[in-house]
Amino acid sequence: MTNLVTYEVKDHYIGVITLNRPEAANAMSIQLLDELNAIAQSIQNDDTIRAVIITATGEKAFCAGADLKERRGMSNQEVVRTVKYIGETVSQIEKMPVPVIAALNGVAFGGGLELALACDIRIAANHVKLGLTETSLAIIPGAGGTQRLPRLIGLGQAKRLIYTASPIDAEEALNIGLVEDAVHKDELLPTAFNIARQIIRNGPIALKQAKLAINHGMEVPLHTGLEIEHLSYLQTIETEDRLEGLKAFAEKRQPEYKGK
Repeated sequence: MTNLVTYEVKDHYIGVITLNRPEAANAMSIQLLDELNAIAQSIQNDDTIRAVIITATGEKAFCAGADLKERRGMSNQEVVRTVKYIGETVSQIEKMPVPVIAALNGVAFGGGLELALACDIRIAANHVKLGLTETSLAIIPGAGGTQRLPRLIGLGQAKRLIYTASPIDAEEALNIGLVEDAVHKDELLPTAFNIARQIIRNGPIALKQAKLAINHGMEVPLHTGLEIEHLSYLQTIETEDRLEGLKAFAEKRQPEYKGK
């Protein structure tokens, strides 16, 4: 059986997840979800990984969302279970403790965009179209789109995209803050790797605590978020890496962090 998701480690610390079902626009079949889930869980248990890049094979599609051909043969109950599974898989990506970069090589519709929304940073190739198109199929985003999109780009813009089901191009996505950069397709992976390499130079424990503080802080009032930040900061104080950072600064050299 062909793997629908591949995984490799680059530069010792960067995990690269590639959706590998280009003949079906990398749509989320049950098998693809199973494989993506398994990889996400393995990364969560791998302390050597400091950053992750998610991309896909080809230039046409990052992920076109749910596998609608597979869904046509499902009962209503099976559809509900599958949508819930997509949402759980997307949440597994969001829960990865290290920074995750989505390198959007092609269209990201429906569940594909919801997957990208669960990542920390999104880079799109210039030719990419993005959208939560579910209302055109008489359903709504069911894998976090109605919740993560407004938090990212604001209520009005999120409602516009969801209500109209209209895809937007990479330039507009950049302008409204849906992606952090839009680049030529040949520069997509180099740009993602450049960001990942900048990330992995920094303290691994600090990166995890920063992600935790940001993500959890967004869900609560400011005063509670500030307490979360303080508690996360405390987790870095007793580390060897913090002392190494101070020593490297004094010695004017690049620190060698070990995640301890």
